[in-house]
Amino acid sequence: MNELTKPELMEINGGGIGVGLLIGAGIVFIIGVIDGYVRPLKCNR
Repeated sequence: MNELTKPELMEINGGGIGVGLLIGAGIVFIIGVIDGYVRPLKCNR
């Protein structure tokens, strides 16, 4: 196994789509929590 040099390390990109999905999921979750707190709906049972 070879060690990467500093210029090679700077060229590595990754996680763009995963990070975007994680941020999107977090925003949707927070909106859901706020919506449930502001206007709670009763169960239909």
